[in-house]
Amino acid sequence: MKLVEKKEDHLTFTTEIDESLANAIRRYVNQIPILAIDEVEILKNDSPLYDETIAHRLGLISIRISKDKKNPKISLIAKKEGMVYSGELKGVKVVYENIPITFLDKGQELEMKVTTKMGKGTEHSKFSPGLIFYRNVAEIILDKEFKDEMKTRFPENEIKEKGGKIVVLDDKKQEIVDVCESICNKKGEKPEINFKSELVINLESFGQLTANEIFKKSIEELKRDLQKVLKEIKK
Repeated sequence: MKLVEKKEDHLTFTTEIDESLANAIRRYVNQIPILAIDEVEILKNDSPLYDETIAHRLGLISIRISKDKKNPKISLIAKKEGMVYSGELKGVKVVYENIPITFLDKGQELEMKVTTKMGKGTEHSKFSPGLIFYRNVAEIILDKEFKDEMKTRFPENEIKEKGGKIVVLDDKKQEIVDVCESICNKKGEKPEINFKSELVINLESFGQLTANEIFKKSIEELKRDLQKVLKEIKK
């Protein structure tokens, strides 16, 4: 395993792993319990948006999981002119405070009560903590005339010379195969692309959990189900 990039909300690494296992880990991201807005009771809505539209927007706001409050209740009372933002929700901490909910003109009001619950992405996408996606590491072989352009466009990628050719390794966060093909096609040429068994795995968090936590918890949920299957087989 080789770490490419690690941030709180993003993780990229390369590893030798079977694609079926990588796909299973990817799918089990939606088995991680996540806190999200469940029901919205709108008491007053003078804004230009329908109640259903506002409720839908609220469901997509990422909420931080609190150890003190299992299913916190949320309220919102807005009477000022201008945009109403996610940071105005009371009773809970949101991941991003500047998500627009709706707009109020002078004299208009918005008032609501909101309940939350823990759920899984298999039930609804609002419970999804993030995304995992992957691709095969690729070795791209091009004519030497493209060397300077490749260095300029992709300074982080490894470039080696091999005879009259250059070999560019596509193993970073940004996928470069399509870009290399486009550069060659403009000159009427076509690169040679060899895909390897090694995978580049990317994780992106929506903020409730770190990218690292998502990866670990996805594996934990997968192991839990595999243990259940093993018990059934042994019966």
